[in-house]
Amino acid sequence: VGRNDPCPCGSGKKYKKCCLRST
Repeated sequence: VGRNDPCPCGSGKKYKKCCLRST
């Protein structure tokens, strides 16, 4: 998952704005 791709957690946010730090 790229930083600008939709976050896989299902929030609908971009990965960098959502789960980027928790990985």
